[in-house]
Amino acid sequence: MKHMNICDAIDALQKAVPNPEKGLPDSLFYYTSSMTPLVNVDLLIKDENGRTLLAWRNDQYAGEGWHLPGGIIRFRETFVDRIKKVAEIEVGTLVDFDPNPIAINQIINNENPIRGHFISILFRCSLSSAFVPENNGISASDAGYLKWHDTCPKNLLTLQDIYREYF
Repeated sequence: MKHMNICDAIDALQKAVPNPEKGLPDSLFYYTSSMTPLVNVDLLIKDENGRTLLAWRNDQYAGEGWHLPGGIIRFRETFVDRIKKVAEIEVGTLVDFDPNPIAINQIINNENPIRGHFISILFRCSLSSAFVPENNGISASDAGYLKWHDTCPKNLLTLQDIYREYF
């Protein structure tokens, strides 16, 4: 088998992913995340009663527990566009938000060689207390299940312990 040099590999990747603004194939995304930090937005969504909206997560990269909705910023995507997209995808509705971040954190997970380094940008968001998560037939133990919380749950994802002070 002919040995491919790095320039040929890059050329093949550029041909395979001509529009990275639309995201990357999972295999390339995970490889990239094993060698560079990922920049993401996290949404601190509160209602007028002070409750915080959290989503359940259970995966090999972050573990099992509650987390703030969030997402990785795509190439050439603005913070505002990613906030809107996360709200649409993870919450199912638009949220009001302050476009100025309230925190910027570096999260490093030395135990995980993939998705182990993040620059997380936290944004203050709000929804009416009348918002009831649809959860579309998923149960409380399924990834993506949404629930309002009056206080910080004990089983907040360890990687998001930095947000406990905001509850």
